Amino acid sequence: MSRQADRDVNHALRARFDDVVSQYQRLRLGLDDIQERLSTLAVTEESADGTVRATVGARGQLIDLRLSRDVYRQGDPDELARTILRTVERAVAKTGDRVQEMVGEYLPAGSAAAGFLRDGDFGNLLARQDRIMREAGDDDGR
Repeated sequence: MSRQADRDVNHALRARFDDVVSQYQRLRLGLDDIQERLSTLAVTEESADGTVRATVGARGQLIDLRLSRDVYRQGDPDELARTILRTVERAVAKTGDRVQEMVGEYLPAGSAAAGFLRDGDFGNLLARQDRIMREAGDDDGR
């Protein structure tokens, strides 16, 4: 009976290991593709009034900012600054969504890395490792 249980456990571990290796290989093969796509990613947003166009790259960095001539007629620098900030923020948010979609093609949906891309929370990224360490500590205390 014990041998059968050992075989079942070994079979389950082997299947899980094969799954992890497969996911890693898929990610590794797609790394060049992701890198190329990210290097060319540029997202442009335009303000509601059409006076500001902001383009950001994959890391959310501002790579182009265009102001229409109408901006000079408005005369309120504080309002212009707010319009620029809101437009850039929308472009950055859209860029984050696109980056997450691209990388998500290669990561399991429920993985910590996918979660980190979604919410930027390091706690979520490390939660699994923290749980494993706590469980290992509990096992040592028996």
